[in-house]
Amino acid sequence: MKIGIPKEIKTKEYRVGIIPSGVKILIQSGHEVYIEKNAGEKSGFSNVDFRDAGAIILQNAQEIFDNCEMILKVKEPQPEEYDLLKPGQILFTYLHLAPAKELTKILQEKEVTAIAYETVQEGQRVPLLEPMSQIAGKVAPMVASYFLSAHNNGEGVLIGGASGVLPAKVLIIGSGTVAMNAAKVASGMGADVVIMGRNPGSMTALEDIMPTNVSTLYSNTYNIEKILPTVDIVIGAVYSTGEKAPYLITREMLSLCNKGAVLVDVAIDQGGCIETSRPTTHDDPVFEVDGVIHYCVANIPGDYPVTATQALANATIPYVKKIADLGWKSASLQDAAIYSGVNVAGGFVTEEAVAKVHQIKYHTLKDIIDNCPNFGGTI
Repeated sequence: MKIGIPKEIKTKEYRVGIIPSGVKILIQSGHEVYIEKNAGEKSGFSNVDFRDAGAIILQNAQEIFDNCEMILKVKEPQPEEYDLLKPGQILFTYLHLAPAKELTKILQEKEVTAIAYETVQEGQRVPLLEPMSQIAGKVAPMVASYFLSAHNNGEGVLIGGASGVLPAKVLIIGSGTVAMNAAKVASGMGADVVIMGRNPGSMTALEDIMPTNVSTLYSNTYNIEKILPTVDIVIGAVYSTGEKAPYLITREMLSLCNKGAVLVDVAIDQGGCIETSRPTTHDDPVFEVDGVIHYCVANIPGDYPVTATQALANATIPYVKKIADLGWKSASLQDAAIYSGVNVAGGFVTEEAVAKVHQIKYHTLKDIIDNCPNFGGTI
């Protein structure tokens, strides 16, 4: 299979979809790998590194999309890339389609086979989301601490406090990978940390491994409203596979927050768990609503590409190889994790959560494969 890796063009997105070790794995299996010139530069990999691993360097994204059967990316296609997509082409990347109806429609119209990293699921795990969730979780308290400073219109509270002065209080909503890593860093910085979740098992596990400055609290509207006036930082860390994030902090609840408090909505890729959130970029990462600072960068790990690229590419390469070796249909039927990753195929939406939120007819992937082998006809 011809596999292409274009340079990412989302604002301040420095990651790349493969690393040289992954190129070697695919080449040794008989595949061809094409990568856009300088695509890995900010991730620490030069054109020479990729060429030495066996990749062919192409000059621009047009050549990549024109020549390759599978497009391997990091972030969802940007509007400038829509016209480059080809019918039948495999697109393997983070898609986050629940809040992106226009992109969902484009993928349908283009009849692209769109496989989303974030819905590849093995049991209860989302193995291609986990490494980026780790990084986003670790970064969240750091950026929150920075924007809590007075020169950023924050409260002016130091996250770790000082001798005789209480530390900042950090509320983390969610009890998964993002929450665990955010709690590790925030507690390590000396904050008073509260994790809110609904899974008793997860909260018990977190209590067992966390230091004494981390506590847990059951997540419900009553408890959120009670705790909001007491916290300096809120980190939204909820995720339900493929679904749009629920609003756990509503517009009305914002009045309960302290002026200059910082809200970091890590769930913004899935539409955000704070009603007043909207996606921001590393160029312009924050905005204020009623004096409350919102940090809603939709690609937090993209600012740490040397670490993030390696973590992501190491996780994705076994799935990339299986899809390339078997073809996406056989790979999907043989591997439930890949099957769960297919969101759009042959013009049909095959991810139920995406179909539901956009009110688009849902088809199971198996029905598509069985009844429309060439994606002709109507189901």
